[in-house]
Order: sequence, then structure tokens, then C-alpha cells
Amino acid sequence: MGKLKIGVIGAGSISDFHFQSYTKHENVDIYAICDLNEQRANEKRQKYQAELVYTNYHDLLANPDVDAVSICTWNNTHAEIAIAALEAGKHVLVEKPLCKTVEEALKVEDAVKKSGKVLQVGFVRRFGTNTKVLKSFIDTGDLGEIYYAKASILRRLGNPGGWFADKERSGGGPLIDIGVHVIDLCWYLMGKPKVKSISGNTYSRLGNRSNIKNLSFYQAADYDPSINGVEDLANVLIRFENGASLFVDVSFTLHLKQEEIEVKLFGDKGGAEIEPDLVIVTEKNDTILNVKPQIDATSFDFVQAFQNEINHFVSCCKGESQTISPVEDGVELMKILCGVYESSETGREISFE
Repeated sequence: MGKLKIGVIGAGSISDFHFQSYTKHENVDIYAICDLNEQRANEKRQKYQAELVYTNYHDLLANPDVDAVSICTWNNTHAEIAIAALEAGKHVLVEKPLCKTVEEALKVEDAVKKSGKVLQVGFVRRFGTNTKVLKSFIDTGDLGEIYYAKASILRRLGNPGGWFADKERSGGGPLIDIGVHVIDLCWYLMGKPKVKSISGNTYSRLGNRSNIKNLSFYQAADYDPSINGVEDLANVLIRFENGASLFVDVSFTLHLKQEEIEVKLFGDKGGAEIEPDLVIVTEKNDTILNVKPQIDATSFDFVQAFQNEINHFVSCCKGESQTISPVEDGVELMKILCGVYESSETGREISFE
């Protein structure tokens, strides 16, 4: 097999990480780019030396030379594009979240099974060096049975606006945008236990705080301060069938002194903190030890993790590996995310059979 011909659908902010990672892979040819905004697509074509530009993804998928696609579009289009790509015989890397609803997720899963093609969900934190190192300690039993994890990504000012703030296109706010990363990271490291129940709360009290001056924050390419239909804070307690539990809170905006990110896991033989820096906590000779692995990046290195993710996807497309981020995991995460929103809306705990 020669170079893998890649089509990138959606040329917004996140696509640059896909383009840059594909560019650095010797067995990949960035072949086609599709975006509703033709000017933006042409700018990316020039920057990354792609051959073709499309404004309709169906036209890109109809090109028999395209082997695989990265889907970097609005969340509400992920499912339909992924299914169309699979039916067209393409391998698929789809940005997280897999889609907006559990029903859509199950349709994507069905399409994957029928197609026999690779679908990899963009849970990029699984591909961080710190994650891989910690997982090796967990897999060899150094932490014992993990029975509790907790994670926070709290921004004090950071509603990106634009499509991120439009619930119809995004499906939700910080929970589905950044919360998905840490929920998945904990669930993955805990051994992907089956969910038993979810109790969640979402709050929309502060809006996008576009009135704030003299303090910058990330803004979407289509930032519009008048758009804001998503939560600014979410929290959730997830119980698993094996007795373990996970607590997560995440915000776009909050009256908070400074940004916070922390991810911690606790087992009966040891514990670990993976964010903001990897530390393993253990016990020896009746003494507690904080063990700091000597690795290049003890925190999450986004660029390196993206490269690892793309390298893994290419390897899977070539039949050399099985993806560590399969469609089934995307479905489970949609059940969790939708469960949080349902729990908040109904004011009760959601149980899973």
C-alpha cells in the first residue's frame, strides 16, 4: 500500500492539529479538504499543499482516491458525515464527541460494523505520554483496584462563543466540549467499567461574560457574543457496576481565582495524579512515597498527543494495529454525557440497566 490519501472535512481551528500531524507522517498524503467556507478551505489547501478542495462533503466522499477522512466539523454533523464516509468505504477519525445523542451513536456503531472500516474517536488524551506511562503502572497492578477518580477542568473565563455556544450545533457547553476529555481519560484509566448511575447538575448563571475587559480568552473562529445557549458549569457523580465512582466538574466561566485542571485516581495499592503533573503515590516499608516518573512531558502535551493519535490512526488504517479508541467507547461516552444532561433536566439520578 502506498501513501494513505487523507481528506479533512471541516477546516476550522481543530483541523490544524490534524493537518500538522498528517504533514509530519511520511506515509500520508493530505489529498483533499472540504469546508462550507471555500475561502477557508483554499487557505488550508495552500498552507498544507492539498490537491483538491470541496464545499460539499458528499463530493469528497465520492472520490475513490480518498482512503480515509478526519471529521472536524460541528458536533451535530459528526454522525451523518461519519456514516456517509463509512458507507463510501473510507476509514474515519472523528473528533470528540462522537455525536450529539445516544441514538446517533448507535447508528454510527452499526455503520462501522457493516462497513468493516476503522472508526477512531478523537479522545486525544488517551494518546498523551503521561497517560501511556500511568496506564502501564495501572495495567501491572501498581495501583491495585481503582475505586475512585476525580477530575476538574475549570475555566474562569472561556466560553469560546460561536458554534460552541449554540446548543443546536454543539449539543452542549463545557461538559460536551472539554468535560468529555477528562471523563473519558478517567474512565479509560479505570478500565472502562460499566456505568450504573449518573447524578448531574448543569448551571447557566453567568452567560458568556463578553462584558469582561482586559482579559483575553480563546474565541471560536465564528465568535459572536450574542450567541449563548449552553451551560457554563456542569458537575457529575458517576457510579459504576464494580462499585467505583467518578466525580467531575467542568466550566466555561465561573467566579474562580484562576484556571484549574486536575485529574486524580485512587486505588487500594496506590494513587496517581495525571494533571497538572504526573505523580504516582505508593507505600513501601510503612512509608508513603510520592514517585515522579522521569519523562519528557509529565503534563499533557497536546501537540505530541495529537501526533501520537494520528500515527495510531494511520497504523490502524493500514491494518497494522487495532484502535485503542473504538466506536463502542464513543457510544459509552455519549450515554454518560446525555445522562448528565438528562439528570440535570429531571432533577433525579439516571440509572442504567
